Amino acid sequence: MTVLPPAPRSDIVELLEQLVAFDTTSRNSNLALINMAAELLSGVGAKTRLTWNDSRTKANLFATLGPDDRPGIVLSGHSDVVPVDGQDWSSDPFRLDRRDGRLYGRGTADMKGFLAAALAFAPDFAARPLAMPVHFALSYDEEIGCIGVRRMLDDLAELEVQPRLCIVGEPTEMTLVNGHKGKKSVRCQVLGHECHSALNHQGVNAVEIAAEIVARLRAMQRRLRETGPFEVGYHPPYTTVHTGVIKGGTALNIVPGECCFEFEIRNLPRHDPELLMAEIRSWAQELIPEMLAVSDHAGIILNENNTTAGLDMDPADPAVRLALSLAGGIDTAFLAYTTEAGLFQKSGIPAVVCGPGNIEQAHKADEFVSLEQLAHCESFLGRLLDYVTTPESGRF
Repeated sequence: MTVLPPAPRSDIVELLEQLVAFDTTSRNSNLALINMAAELLSGVGAKTRLTWNDSRTKANLFATLGPDDRPGIVLSGHSDVVPVDGQDWSSDPFRLDRRDGRLYGRGTADMKGFLAAALAFAPDFAARPLAMPVHFALSYDEEIGCIGVRRMLDDLAELEVQPRLCIVGEPTEMTLVNGHKGKKSVRCQVLGHECHSALNHQGVNAVEIAAEIVARLRAMQRRLRETGPFEVGYHPPYTTVHTGVIKGGTALNIVPGECCFEFEIRNLPRHDPELLMAEIRSWAQELIPEMLAVSDHAGIILNENNTTAGLDMDPADPAVRLALSLAGGIDTAFLAYTTEAGLFQKSGIPAVVCGPGNIEQAHKADEFVSLEQLAHCESFLGRLLDYVTTPESGRF
């Protein structure tokens, strides 16, 4: 007899279909999705609050069911998705396509599958006597630097009672994650001095100066790979440095007057990236005097575009132990990529990462989440429902 894999409740799939239909690519507004979620949550009695971007074209949603005079649990996820531009999809990326036990569409894995499951359980939470609050947090612009959640956290700092645990539903195949790397994105602008290439001694070659810094970044990466610091469980188990974009020069016979490049540091959570940045700044200070000897306008400018904290939760923390029991797991794991969980922890709210789907399916054509993964997420939320309606849970 063939044993079929578990399937999720139909309302989870229906909600995922609605969420995927909203094109919430980060360049677009997310308000249609946020309004739908807010209406659903307020319709079952949740207290809702919004925080906005400067142009009020995007919003975060924070909603609460149950008593608000005690610590509770947050179900958190981002509403935005990455672009589909230039990708060869087999079906419309903004129309849920079900085939072969999978649900295809942009954001199904990252991370509207989790949002659909969480929202589907809102009526269940509302119908039960909750011993502690359950919060729903939907953010904007996670994919372009975890922008929205920072404003949400500033707003939540005003709450009289802070949540005791935040579960960020990024795709981990429902494995409980208690640690991930941080990320720092930096733009380096090298200002040189243009001149005819036949008279290059009269110029400052911005491309060559940039290349020298990039070469030192590569040497730094080699050193980190060989000497650490290391932390077992991460892949790779050391901090990484990577140059991803470089632009400079106008013509071969012109000494380039400007060159810009961007690099990132993905640091182990216990490895302070500022130590590396201090070293990088010292390189600039070494190079600038020679540049200024030729031109007063020469220089090196380092702009930190974005910094997202790593996650480093003690596996013995009661919040982690609770989340692990909800996940039905035995061991926790680490992630090499960055999520909003690190920012929740930095703000004082213990956080973990656990959600349906595989990160390898995210950001590519034919992104999908399996029905089996959504069923496992449903089981996770079912255990959470039982927990928050247990009188003893109010003392968590």
